[in-house]
Amino acid sequence: MDLAFLHPLYERPGPWASVYVDTSRHAEDAAHQRHLTARAMARDLADQGADEATCRAVLEAVDEAPRFTGPDGRVLFARDGEVVLEAPLARPPQGGDWARWAALPRVAPLLELAGEDPVAVVAYVDRKGADFELRSVLGRDDAGKVTGRQWPVHRTATADWSERHFQLRVENTWEHNAAEIADALAVCQEESGADLLILVGDDRERRAVRERLPQRLHGMVVEASHGSGSRLLDDDVERLRTEHVREREAAELERFLAARAPDDEGRAAAVEGVPALVEAAREHRIDELLIRPDAPDGRREVWIGEDPDQVAVRRTELKILGEQQSWAARADDALIRSAAMSDASALVVGADLDRDPSGDLDRDRDAGTGNGDGDGEADGAPADPSSTDAPVGGLGALLRWK
Repeated sequence: MDLAFLHPLYERPGPWASVYVDTSRHAEDAAHQRHLTARAMARDLADQGADEATCRAVLEAVDEAPRFTGPDGRVLFARDGEVVLEAPLARPPQGGDWARWAALPRVAPLLELAGEDPVAVVAYVDRKGADFELRSVLGRDDAGKVTGRQWPVHRTATADWSERHFQLRVENTWEHNAAEIADALAVCQEESGADLLILVGDDRERRAVRERLPQRLHGMVVEASHGSGSRLLDDDVERLRTEHVREREAAELERFLAARAPDDEGRAAAVEGVPALVEAAREHRIDELLIRPDAPDGRREVWIGEDPDQVAVRRTELKILGEQQSWAARADDALIRSAAMSDASALVVGADLDRDPSGDLDRDRDAGTGNGDGDGEADGAPADPSSTDAPVGGLGALLRWK
């Protein structure tokens, strides 16, 4: 997942209000229920120490007709009397509506609840050209078309020499049109930023286009075995998009498992565990951050400064680095901030919705998962190295260099 959309949250200092709202419930008194939710969220934030202006901004944003309401939920982040970022959720937040007031915005649940949303270009291919559709969670849009040579495109059944010559011209027309479709599809992918290319049509036509696509796009292509002229249903596209996300997750996990094995000099291209990740974040070495939603390491306490690369396991480490001010934060949110501002990506692995993603540092310490001494190393729940889950502890990263 590209984290660039989070940049506005890290270009301003905290503290931040993070509010997750369930919009999956529909009732006749929805407006009244939304008003009650807005008041409850504002009151909860005030109890946690949020300023009056920010509480008022949250109340108004939740209460009014939302601009970015998703089918199942909505999240917003606010500070200093202003809602800075809001986004729809593909799944409702577990445990219902909740709000947090903390030094960093509580973004880790957003990465899971928003879900991977691969944009797909569906290409309906035939011998004469192709129609393109852009599909995403927001629906479908026309993405243009390409028209190739219109004649000759049909073979004859005779074996006469002149007819064989004609059939050769038909073959040349097919190949020419497949190349034009492939070129246009490559342009469409680049302009739309699509993550997935779905080819629909007869077997030979799909294969001819796929073979002529640039090598960089081959890993994005899937083929749908629909006849020429038939249209994919929304369920078909959603199934292919979901399979693409799962295959990508499996491939990245496999790459991570291979990369964490040390080389002959004892160096690895992947790390796991909070201390190693903190060191990699400070050195801008994280290329892709892997997060398991139920990660025990995600709840561990780290210390942050004003800049995204100012993160440490111990508070005293920041002072050694010259940072005079520091705040406690969850490890997952601190590492996401560092990854986002160093142009790294993130991948949520092994998503499990049967839990509460809203837990904060105070509640974790009350439950015995943090030491709460304000200066020691984050202790958290110890990771089980024998666990088959990867990364161990629930947080890991593929590195830009060893």
